[in-house]
Amino acid sequence: MSYLVTGGAGFIGANFVKYLLKNHQEIQIIVLDVLTYAGNLGTIKEDLKDPRLVFVKGDIKDSKVVNGIFENYPVQYVVNFAAESHVDRSIENPQVFLETNVLGTQNLLDIAKKYWTVGKDEKGYPTYKENVKYLQVSTDEVYGSLGETGYFTETTPLDPRSPYSASKTGADLIVKAYGETYKMPVHITRCSNNYGPYHFPEKLIPLIIKNILEGKSLPVYGDGSNIRDWLYVEDHCKAIEKVLLNGRVGEVYNIGGHNEEKNIDIVKLTISTIRRLLDEHPEYRQALKKENYPEWLNESLITYVKDRLGHDQRYAIDPTKITNELGWYPETRFEDGIVKTIRWYLENQDWVEEVTSGDYQKYYEEMYGGV
Repeated sequence: MSYLVTGGAGFIGANFVKYLLKNHQEIQIIVLDVLTYAGNLGTIKEDLKDPRLVFVKGDIKDSKVVNGIFENYPVQYVVNFAAESHVDRSIENPQVFLETNVLGTQNLLDIAKKYWTVGKDEKGYPTYKENVKYLQVSTDEVYGSLGETGYFTETTPLDPRSPYSASKTGADLIVKAYGETYKMPVHITRCSNNYGPYHFPEKLIPLIIKNILEGKSLPVYGDGSNIRDWLYVEDHCKAIEKVLLNGRVGEVYNIGGHNEEKNIDIVKLTISTIRRLLDEHPEYRQALKKENYPEWLNESLITYVKDRLGHDQRYAIDPTKITNELGWYPETRFEDGIVKTIRWYLENQDWVEEVTSGDYQKYYEEMYGGV
């Protein structure tokens, strides 16, 4: 099996790469990543030593780079994680999100179609090599916002509310268009909020962990009542593989964690869990950047800040379709997943320091001659 994993040095993409390497021996993975601030080579540093993995630094919008990959490797599966993904940044600069998320996706589709096409059928539609698939990793944010009840299903109308979610919606629609127009073998998966190891500390859970360890305030938008459905990243990786290998061509599959929590409750739980782990495991206290623990490590760190523009109130996914068709379900309870996540960060502070300091760029220069 030969995979092109775009954005494979980012949070979910890197976890997917690690999952594939762990669970498959006869495999080749080409990671394509432009290495923005959130795509860190340090995340896959150890994986680069594996002869089954090839790393290519480049942008999914760059036709020359993507063509080169298809010319040199027999790519069977494209899994597109590459995206600008932070809502706040999309509010500041929407154009970058449209360029990467929409035009980058279209470029990937166009080149994959070219290299996978082997002829035409009697109606003039392209015919493709056997066992090739394109999978677009999307988000539940394309559906907009929910009220107090109800869930997003695959038939929920698309209703994006931010430049980020609008760009992901556009990407989904161009994938769907290639499936309908060219009969290209495509899938779209839409997931809820992921959490777990290797998450760049700008999103809620890793940011809160990092700030707690540094004794900094914990910013919470509005009153913290916004609700998200949380999905452990390894469970997400398992779902993507099931869809890629066994999903029905052209279908959308929602991937949810069955775990709705208010943002403020996530922050409070993270505080209490870190305190408990530090008490039970004194060796973890070396991760603290501030002295006089535990006097300052409590909910007084919480600071309520002005709400985000267009902040969606609630997301919740119904994953019944993927459960019924492919037998997938979220295996990790949030109570267990948050402990695993926090322990990983406590034990891997060198990674946090590396990816937030830019040292991974030096590593890349040493390995590959410059960025």
